[in-house]
Amino acid sequence: MAVGMSTRATQAKAAVDIVTAFFGRIQALASDPEALDFTFGNPHETALPGLSAAIRTYAEPRSVDWFAYKTSEPEAQRVVAAGLAAELGLPFEPEDIAMTQGAFGAISLALALLTDAGDEVIVPVPGWFCYEPMLHAADLVPVRAELDAETFDLDVDAIARAITPRTRIVIVNSPANPTGRVYPASSWEALADVLERASREHGRRIWLLSDEPYRRIRFDGIAFTSPAAVYPWTLIDYSYGKVLLAPGQRLGYLALSPLIPVDERDELRAGLMPLGLAIGWGFPDAVMQYAVPQLETLSIDLEELTRKRDRLYAALTDAGIAVTRPEGTFYLWGRAPGGDATRFCDALAQRGVYVMPGTLFSQPHHFRISLTATMDMIDQALPRLVEVAADLS
Repeated sequence: MAVGMSTRATQAKAAVDIVTAFFGRIQALASDPEALDFTFGNPHETALPGLSAAIRTYAEPRSVDWFAYKTSEPEAQRVVAAGLAAELGLPFEPEDIAMTQGAFGAISLALALLTDAGDEVIVPVPGWFCYEPMLHAADLVPVRAELDAETFDLDVDAIARAITPRTRIVIVNSPANPTGRVYPASSWEALADVLERASREHGRRIWLLSDEPYRRIRFDGIAFTSPAAVYPWTLIDYSYGKVLLAPGQRLGYLALSPLIPVDERDELRAGLMPLGLAIGWGFPDAVMQYAVPQLETLSIDLEELTRKRDRLYAALTDAGIAVTRPEGTFYLWGRAPGGDATRFCDALAQRGVYVMPGTLFSQPHHFRISLTATMDMIDQALPRLVEVAADLS
């Protein structure tokens, strides 16, 4: 008699093993005050005062049901819909919004809403390393579509080649983790044409899931267009954990494009609450939902983040390290000197500097640096980065 994990659990575990092993290694750094950690997008400075104040304000009960079971709080939905309408220029309504436990919860809700077991979901490569394990855990089939190898632009032709009769969702991410690219409206228009033709050809609607947790973290005045404005059959997932630099406070949402035809939109709206319950009560905690009106307008210091980006980018490129200049997110994506990401990152770790190897993104020749480190950490790390690069080159 067979015992043990299910096939989908085994597949999910295999897809994320390299990430969990790396995460365990980084957790071990917590006891080393001298470690220079540029791996995950974690805070290295005191939390935003507005975040702390909002949590304190709403932690004090105002009624006997203050901490009762919560689904999507109407005021949070209203604030999010109004913010999205102003930001994206689309007529979102509160009923289009499902409050979730961060982007993880929003993606899980979208998968539950749109897919059946065995459906295929196209994911970008390089892309966020949790897409594939999440899909395996949901009994779905991840299908990779490579970005442009040089520019990391969206490769619409690669997505077209990846589509089969079993394709149900295409996941896109802009600003993109790990590359920092922000895709223009022309990319969405080309992709919309491909998805519309493929949907008609296969007799089944292909949906877009636009993963937008870095939407408000952009540099140099670069404009942002959501594919929800171009392709009606789009859902948006969002997390406040990035713009607040507080990933441990789980708050996000899933939004239905208001351009979805009315009948389909009403059907999806009706599924948001019961499926939010079914995936494991995926709604944010009460205090975080109450705080949404205050949190909606808060942001990390983008001017300081720009200074960090420019400091690192200039120093690394001067040292001969090929780095993609990010248009958004808080990451730098570069090619490992010597061509071996693991060797480069291990050599840095021996000097007390920790960056993320591209192997976590299925890119063994690249690395990622988080800009959420302090400027002092950057100043300490740069000589070691340059030294290692020179040794390996």
